[in-house]
Amino acid sequence: MGGRSLKPSLNPTRDVKPIKVKSDGFHSWSEAEIPQFEARHAIGSKARLAFSLLLYTGQRRGDVIAMAANIFATATSMSGSKRPAPSSIFRSIPELDAIIATAPANMTFLVTEFGKPFTAAGFGNWFRDRCNEAGLRHCSAHGLRKAASRRLAEFGCTVHEVAAITGHASLREVQRYTKGADQKRLATSAVEKIRGRTSGG
Repeated sequence: MGGRSLKPSLNPTRDVKPIKVKSDGFHSWSEAEIPQFEARHAIGSKARLAFSLLLYTGQRRGDVIAMAANIFATATSMSGSKRPAPSSIFRSIPELDAIIATAPANMTFLVTEFGKPFTAAGFGNWFRDRCNEAGLRHCSAHGLRKAASRRLAEFGCTVHEVAAITGHASLREVQRYTKGADQKRLATSAVEKIRGRTSGG
């Protein structure tokens, strides 16, 4: 080859802009996935307690790990704001009450195997392992927050009512979480109106 230099090969994709894939972020748990987790993690386990707190309160993982047995209150961590969640909001949910009744009397509901409080990231990783054990590798703690919002919308709650429970500062975020439920409810309402008009002759 001697001293002859080789030209670098040209990359034909060098100037091609990557395609942006639109995503809704974390997967929202389906109604089929919820009992799948429950079947793997029995009532009385820490995994089931964490799951229930996430699903029935719709709070962020950073707030769920701060929930205490005695006061059962939390404060939203977004933007440093403080919003107490009165126990009366969640204590009216029988399913959650039954789970809490089996929880150990710790200062906080959820602690590590060493009895120390979880960090938000540490809890997220721990809960990810519990999802994997249930065969739900695409599910996450945040996905339960989205599922809780969806359920509230399916129960007929308005966007403002959902935000009042979940603590979302942005109504746009709630609308994104509940879009499917809202469409289903509106479509059902529209069909009922059509039937009412047509059945009268």
